[in-house]
This record gives sequence, C-alpha cells and structure tokens, in this order.
Amino acid sequence: MIFLLLASALVFSPKDAKLSYDTANMLVSECTPRDAGTPRGRIAAYRILDAASAAGADVMMDSFKAGTPKGERTFTNLVAEFRGDPNAGWVVLLSHYDTKSGVDCPGANDGASTSGLMVGIVNALTSWEKPRGNVMLIWTDGEECMEMYSDSDGLWGARHAADKLYAEGRKVKAVICMDMIGDRDLEIAIPSNGSPALAKIACYAAKRIGEEKLVKLSPEHVTDDNVSFNKKGYKTINLIDFNYGSAPGLNDYWHTPQDTMDKISEASLLKSGRLVAEMLNILL
Repeated sequence: MIFLLLASALVFSPKDAKLSYDTANMLVSECTPRDAGTPRGRIAAYRILDAASAAGADVMMDSFKAGTPKGERTFTNLVAEFRGDPNAGWVVLLSHYDTKSGVDCPGANDGASTSGLMVGIVNALTSWEKPRGNVMLIWTDGEECMEMYSDSDGLWGARHAADKLYAEGRKVKAVICMDMIGDRDLEIAIPSNGSPALAKIACYAAKRIGEEKLVKLSPEHVTDDNVSFNKKGYKTINLIDFNYGSAPGLNDYWHTPQDTMDKISEASLLKSGRLVAEMLNILL
C-alpha cells in the first residue's frame, strides 16, 4: 500500500521550478506595473493564460466589475481545474498577480513569484499519472488594496472567487494561499488566521520533503486572499514569507522598487513547489 501511494505521488521537479521562475520573470519584464483593473493588468492576465495553457491547463478567464475607491473597475481572475475524482472535494490553490496601485514596485516576489509557481504546479499536475483528487488553481486580480483594506478595497478577486465557489455549492477541503514565497532567503511563516489543522499538515509536509526548518508558525494575522475564503467558512492556510528585506527580520523590499528578480530564486521556488506538492499528496 505504501508503494502504491508513492507511485502515484505528485512531484514538483527542478524543471517545474525553472518554468516558475521564467514565468515570474516574464510577468516582471513584460507586465510591470500590472495594477488591478488597468490595461497592463489585463495584459498580465493574458500572459498567465498563455503560460498555464502551454503547461497543460484548460484556463478560464473570469472577468467581473466591482467598485473601488477609484471608481468601478474590471478585474480578471484565471481559473484552472484538474479533476481526479468526481466524488472528492477540491483543494484550491491561490496566488494574486497584481501589483500595488500607485507604488513603483515590479512585484517580483509579491505577486509574480507565486503566480509563476502556480504555472509550475500546472506542469507538475499535467504529468501526474494517478491524481487522487480535485485541484483548482485561481490566479486572483486585485489582492492589493488601493487605500486601506475593507469590504470595498482590496481582495476583490479572492472575494469574487470565494462567493462563486460558495454559490456553486462546491465541496472544498482546503484553500492554500501562496504569497511572497519565491524569496531567495526563504523562510515561510504561517499566520494564525487560518486552519490549525492545515498548519500542522504544512509542517508535516515540510518534514517529509526534508525541509523541516522551512516552515514555522506565526502568531500574527495577515490580510491576504485566504481571508475571503475564511469568511465563507472554508479551511485555509497562507504560506507567506513576510521577512523580505536587506537584513534578517526586515521587510524593506516589500512594495518598493527593490522587489526585483534578483531577490528571488529557482531554488526557493523549488522548495515552495515541493512543499505545496507534498501538501496535495497528503490532502488528496
């Protein structure tokens, strides 16, 4: 029985990590800025669609209008589904791709790294011979707030996606939000505003891939896309590295011109991808 589980395990490879990095680099070089509801943001959505489709996903663009502090805007989520068992629940993977409005920031780590990582995960899922469950990937638009997070500012894409899943009555087992985990000096902290059970699974997954020190639990709450799913009663986890700066404990690259491709690495994306893949092996 153990052999059968291993034979059907999802594997995230160095090839997938390279694809992740290359996709992030493409978003930074071709789609900066990519603020939500702007033409360049729309271009970024099409670039992700092309990359994920080339990796083997059937990607749907989900556009919608919403009010913002700067007037009504059109947002675009991208959704890909991998179905393994029609009777099983869904594990939902999230990454936002937008950059902070009004800030000079390429968003290499904050947005591009995990959006690229999701394309790498698509490639891994496409190669999975015996998927044991259902996986949905959602690249969200409009995670960044324009002024201050509220019910009408920020998290637009996640709120729309959570509302839609809830209205459809989808059975969701877990929601895994990924943000800023391409950091070259990677240290993933799991905020406390999520599921304790999923936090334990993440720590166990890290141990199983030989990266026990990669993940730690944080007492802090972080406002991120998973919050919208929390409000719908779904079990969520946020995998995030919020120490992203010039020295340990600092976050001084975040939302600045310093958030550039030299601050992320294929090695970190490989670790993050292997962690998420192992979480899927446990959850599905």
